[in-house]
Amino acid sequence: MFQVFATTPEDMGPGEIGAHAARAEAMGFDGLQVPDAIHDGLLLAALALNATEKLLVGTGVLVAFPRSPMTVAVASWDLQRMSGGRFELGLGTQIKQNIEQRYSARWEKPVPQLREYVQSLKAIFHSFQTGERLCFEGEHYQFTRLQPFFNPGPIEHPDIPILCGAVGPDMTRMVGRVADGMITHPTNTPPEYIREVCLPRLQDGFARAQRTGEGFKLLLGPLTATGPDADTVAGEWEKQRQLLGFLYSTPAYWPSLELFGWQEKGQQLLDMTRSGAWKEMPDIVTDEMLEKFVPRGSYDEIAEVYRARYAGLSSRVTFPMPTDPAHDSAAAQAIAALKSG
Repeated sequence: MFQVFATTPEDMGPGEIGAHAARAEAMGFDGLQVPDAIHDGLLLAALALNATEKLLVGTGVLVAFPRSPMTVAVASWDLQRMSGGRFELGLGTQIKQNIEQRYSARWEKPVPQLREYVQSLKAIFHSFQTGERLCFEGEHYQFTRLQPFFNPGPIEHPDIPILCGAVGPDMTRMVGRVADGMITHPTNTPPEYIREVCLPRLQDGFARAQRTGEGFKLLLGPLTATGPDADTVAGEWEKQRQLLGFLYSTPAYWPSLELFGWQEKGQQLLDMTRSGAWKEMPDIVTDEMLEKFVPRGSYDEIAEVYRARYAGLSSRVTFPMPTDPAHDSAAAQAIAALKSG
């Protein structure tokens, strides 16, 4: 029923990613998401692809604006060539403060800027494959020069899927218009939010672009509390409480809180970051909130929990790899159950 993608800890570096990817493949995962946070996402993707034979590997998500679409296109083309078509390019905007102050890059109009980023990538890929003249001229990006010497030439699998992270309404509609898929943020993955908010916005984007949406890759990335036994699940449940307390201190992630009538929780958490009350933030996240946002169950139970929540909404989900490899066999059974339906 589901294509199941493993996740990668954001602090995992180049020295560990190959073994991590090989382990995911051995467990039966269909794909692996690699981050672009502490380490370079494209480098991690290359190492993961090199360590595996069948696993799809995607960036989830690559911070777009500090990188030229041309440099990303060249790297993506090489990754697709070396892997025999197993690379997926996930892109995201990050936030204004990080783009301007951490990367010293331009933050202009993020929705049209990312739209042109995707469109320019597709124009560059087309020129790589066909040798036709490169000509993309937008407000934010212009690509009009690609001498034959710099063209890497055609490859066997030129249709590199481009997925985007999106939360807000305009960004989600834009993704429906121009991208090949979307990666949800953990805060906007409750089934009610996907059904009532996310899918209608994507459908609006499909309609504006006169697309059917067929083949669109919607990857749901929930925070999940699972493990071999009840004690492990309970521990993971509390970890997700802490993480949601941190995530919901960011106003950009409040729309899903608003859907459930918990707007005041976000403001409380934001105020606590300003006062330095970091340790008390998880107390704001109630069990009722966790039930909405975090699928929970042992490895014997979790496949049915996922089906109850996500069947009919998407065929792609992420699932956490065990912290302890001793539990890989039990987790692999859960993965097989998710895939079999």
